[in-house]
Amino acid sequence: MSIARRNVRTGERVIVNALFACAVLSVAVTVGIVAVLLVDAVEFFRESSLVDFLTGTVWAPGQGGGEGGQYGVLPLINGTLMIGLGSIVVGLPLGVLTAIYLSEYAKPRVRGVLKPTLEILAGIPTVIVGYFALQFITPSLLRPIFGDDRVFVFNAAAGSIAVGLMILPIIASISEDAMRSVPASLREAAYGLGSTKRQVSLRVVVPAALSGIAASVILAFSRAVGETMAVTIAAGNSPKMTFDYFTSIQTLTASIAQTVSGEAAAGTVRYNALFALGLTLFVITLAMNLISARIVRRFRQVYS
Repeated sequence: MSIARRNVRTGERVIVNALFACAVLSVAVTVGIVAVLLVDAVEFFRESSLVDFLTGTVWAPGQGGGEGGQYGVLPLINGTLMIGLGSIVVGLPLGVLTAIYLSEYAKPRVRGVLKPTLEILAGIPTVIVGYFALQFITPSLLRPIFGDDRVFVFNAAAGSIAVGLMILPIIASISEDAMRSVPASLREAAYGLGSTKRQVSLRVVVPAALSGIAASVILAFSRAVGETMAVTIAAGNSPKMTFDYFTSIQTLTASIAQTVSGEAAAGTVRYNALFALGLTLFVITLAMNLISARIVRRFRQVYS
């Protein structure tokens, strides 16, 4: 019996040590990524001013990785936020309404079919979504409504719609899980007071699941900010300060993809700018995750 117990304890220690090693490895990889970004970003800021980088309104790198050019990141941040906010405008109402249907209205058999089918949308390659936006959304949806002269071939609106469709499964799935975790006693109490299913869904279930819905929105926004190919194909590569969704823009990720396409040689200012952009994108994503954690904690205290 003692030998069996020792074997069990040994096996448990092995499992614990393996899990600890995985945790340490995850932290080490994160630290390594940040370190690489910092080292090469510092090299860029030795050649280009940090103030000019953060406040400049023109992004025009030197041709072929040359030392000249202007490196103001604001146009790229502007394009990134336009795509992120536009995609949320598209994905949030569709995702939440889908989650309400799956959680409150759909029968178990229907839910069992619709939810996996919806999540397949998240597995569609982003290149395909980008070409769908370029070949269908812009010519068949946007231009007939707003006019050919108003809507550019590459435009932020098409990119926002494409990314909004991509983040739809994230918002719908996480929000539906949050709604289904709402205690049944809250629903029963509302029905006991004479509420209809619509009133219970919108005035009881949604507020009680608000922390999960908020987390899904922040997570979807981070996903939208990090999208590359669909935005590059649909929205174009024109870094500019604009709020016009029908013109071409460029995001941080699209600029990074363009830089690594072979135009810039390693060690040049334009090449090192790639890591400065990556660090900027990392900081934005980190800020969104911190905001998400704070929102979730706040609303959990309200509805706990």
